[in-house]
Amino acid sequence: MKPRWFWFSGLAFVGLGVMGFVLPRWTVFLLSLALARGLAALSVALLMRAGLVSFGQSLFFATGAYVAAFTVRLFGIREATVLLVGAVVVSMALAALAGLWIARYREIFFAMLSLAFTMILYGWLLKAYWITGGTDGLRIPPPTVLGVTWSVDALRTVLYEVTLACTAVALVLIHLFLESPLGYAVRAVRDNEVRLEYLGSSVWQVIYWTYILAAGLAGLGGVLTALNVGHVDPQLAYWTTAGEFVFITLLGGTESVLAPLIGAVVFEFLRTYALKYAPYTWQMALGGMMLLLIFFMPRGLWTLRHLRFRKALS
Repeated sequence: MKPRWFWFSGLAFVGLGVMGFVLPRWTVFLLSLALARGLAALSVALLMRAGLVSFGQSLFFATGAYVAAFTVRLFGIREATVLLVGAVVVSMALAALAGLWIARYREIFFAMLSLAFTMILYGWLLKAYWITGGTDGLRIPPPTVLGVTWSVDALRTVLYEVTLACTAVALVLIHLFLESPLGYAVRAVRDNEVRLEYLGSSVWQVIYWTYILAAGLAGLGGVLTALNVGHVDPQLAYWTTAGEFVFITLLGGTESVLAPLIGAVVFEFLRTYALKYAPYTWQMALGGMMLLLIFFMPRGLWTLRHLRFRKALS
């Protein structure tokens, strides 16, 4: 990320933080959900950097959400920071186990195997009613933030600011990762993994650690979604949720860490207004958006910066 883009991104996040205090509550809620889903989409984009398409990021998205729900239910812990850390750690630990197997596969086999894992979790969440609540899900009571119990009105804004802060930290960490030797190796896997092996690097290890990092992002998005909504259900692990993350990634693009977030915001507001004005055909609006994207912007909305802002900010 060039210095000017770094400062531009920082100012944009400051502006979003200020907007949390002035925008209507429903808009703040939608932005919170968009940022949380944007983190899950960023995990898909991270794997795409290695030439891998995952239809299973909802596995870790749901894991992060349910870890928060079980932590509150079993241990009575409602502190948001503890729930965030616990969800990310468990998601990455689950990926460390699944990655031992899935990191060996490529192309359609990687995509389908990742989908199989998430559908196993979905089936368990659906059938283990006495533990997970089945289709009814589990309620998450309002959390405390930094030990403070906030009023209902204030909590919406506080959770938005927490979501925004977590997103900003995640973006910086992913940017540093992509600029590290391991991050360059991720792109090398996509371009020519045989040559990477000849250079002495382990392709399996590159994919394995990238998979774990992507799981942490998706888990973070899941727990943030759970805290903002106050409820979890098996739909978080369903294949359509994973498909939405892929859709958002394609919508925003993969050229920048900011692109999936832009795609998530556009997707969330597009879906909301489509449901409002065309409740029975809203999927058609999303399908039309995808067709326009494929025909005119195959690399995503991020390519728009080349049209207007490249000379000003590059």
